[in-house]
Amino acid sequence: MKTKGFSQDKVVNVVFYVIAILMILMVVYPLWFVIIASFSNPEDVATGKVWFWPKSIDFRGYKLLFEQDQIWRSYFNTIVYTVVGTLVSLIVNITAGYAMSRKDLPGIKWINIFYIVPMFINGGLIPTYLTVKQFGLLDNWLVMVLPFAVSTYNIIVARTFFESTLPESLWEAAQLDGCSTLRYFFQFVIPLSKAVIAVVGLWTAVGLWNSWFNALIYLQNEDLMPLQLVLRRILIANESLLGAATGTMAQELRQLSDMMKYGSIVVSTLPIMMIYPFLQKYFNQGVMIGAVKG
Repeated sequence: MKTKGFSQDKVVNVVFYVIAILMILMVVYPLWFVIIASFSNPEDVATGKVWFWPKSIDFRGYKLLFEQDQIWRSYFNTIVYTVVGTLVSLIVNITAGYAMSRKDLPGIKWINIFYIVPMFINGGLIPTYLTVKQFGLLDNWLVMVLPFAVSTYNIIVARTFFESTLPESLWEAAQLDGCSTLRYFFQFVIPLSKAVIAVVGLWTAVGLWNSWFNALIYLQNEDLMPLQLVLRRILIANESLLGAATGTMAQELRQLSDMMKYGSIVVSTLPIMMIYPFLQKYFNQGVMIGAVKG
């Protein structure tokens, strides 16, 4: 009986491993294909000859992409927006999450309602635009950082983390030693909250890095454009050229356009993909703890 049970467990484990491997391949292979297609001969990609490894190397897509004048400037802008915006978001959301985790906070019930209602109901694009305009943030780089720094979801995750992780006895012991609220927050809460800080920081950084719609609405100065919006404009311009071309020229432009598309995906996602492995352990821990209760 023990042998039978052991063999059944092995079969179940093998099935789970096979399913897990298939799921990993389903996620990893498209990313890998985009990477190899970005520097493969476009004819090989179009005819289906490229599967797991490039048949011949061709960097024309990257060359054409980086010849665009605004690429490097927009890359710098996106880095600034991501770094500054993530820091501002962490300061706002982590402190708000900790404050909302304190049961002795006066008016905590109404504060929760104040944060949660806008999570489901907002004023819409036009009122938001008018508000941003009244604050003088139109065509200002701060519009990519300040107006949308508060995230109710991130605050709730941080609040749940603090409620589930920090025992009340720690605060009581700190009070007995004469510790003030600010000192307790910076000396005890922050060092014990690396997981949720990493999670909120990663979510915010990915959102800011991929953001283009806010720039499309609120920015007119070309020198302030983020990378994603510039790449979008380049791809739209290429599609316009394709519509005007015919014959062999149209086929060649289509191939070059596809190479630039693959290259733009790699350029726009590579920094986040490089950062994620260093934050993965905090990400998993923070998500699980933040999901214990809402």
